[in-house]
Amino acid sequence: MIEFTPKIIKRWMMLSTRNAFGTFLTDLAEDHPELFAITADFTKSTGLTKFKELYPKQFLTAGIAEQNMVALASGLASEGYNVFASSFASFVTTRCYEQVKINLGYMQHNVKLVGIASGLGVSHQGNTHYGLDDVSLMRAIPGITIIVPSDCTEVAKATIALVNHKGPAYLRLVGEGFIPIVNPDDYEFQIGKGIVKREGADILIIANGTMVNQSLKVAEELEKEGVDAAVVNMHTVKPLDTALIQKQMQGKKLVVTVEEGQLNGGLGSAVAEHLASTAQAPRLIRLGIADFFPHAGSYPFLLKQCGLDTESIKNTITENIR
Repeated sequence: MIEFTPKIIKRWMMLSTRNAFGTFLTDLAEDHPELFAITADFTKSTGLTKFKELYPKQFLTAGIAEQNMVALASGLASEGYNVFASSFASFVTTRCYEQVKINLGYMQHNVKLVGIASGLGVSHQGNTHYGLDDVSLMRAIPGITIIVPSDCTEVAKATIALVNHKGPAYLRLVGEGFIPIVNPDDYEFQIGKGIVKREGADILIIANGTMVNQSLKVAEELEKEGVDAAVVNMHTVKPLDTALIQKQMQGKKLVVTVEEGQLNGGLGSAVAEHLASTAQAPRLIRLGIADFFPHAGSYPFLLKQCGLDTESIKNTITENIR
């Protein structure tokens, strides 16, 4: 059983999101004999080494072959297993897109894809390894739930929720090695329900993943300039919590979405699609990775290049509320 105490949560900060996932799935396996973990030769990278040792009959590596991994996961799911299949986000959502579309989307098999090292966190490894278009690709397939946790606490919450969720899903693990704590205490997590992290009267910032922490810092800076910003952690991109958006956008001058991923088809697109069908919606600004391939470099360098560092986000918002 996973416990959520401030002391334990603080300890999780020493884990990357990918290692946190493997740790939590291992903890849950004792009470869930139907769990099966399969990876594309990333046992250590996904934090599943202990899972493999403790539950060898519930673990499999497919080698560097994501197409085969998804096919194997689908077959295992058809036999009653609750399968978590993991690989780099850049590989698990592109190399095997047809398998994901048919075996998870069309056949609705109970497989949870886990995309590790999504976003820009692998820094110097470059565009072959950045997971930037994964959300847009998964959004295009009917029936797949998409979750993007904001820190290791939320990775735990999402993993628990997905163990109990029936049907295909994509868990997007974004950020570099150690990410800041956004959720220092226990809280209620529900798939498809966003969380208000900060109330505000002037503008609404909707973010997920690493950008929740960035958005909270931006909100603090904006407050110094007399701008009161609400921040919503939209951890579930699909299904989108449109009811919360409707409630939070009332009276706002501006809605801003922030994501560490491609703008085309991502969180901002999902929010834009909803607002387009809503009468008298505020103006929307979408912040994320534009239509280009970023130049490789350090993680801070990449965030600044893509306009996703705290200063750039704040400046863009300030320019658009004048």
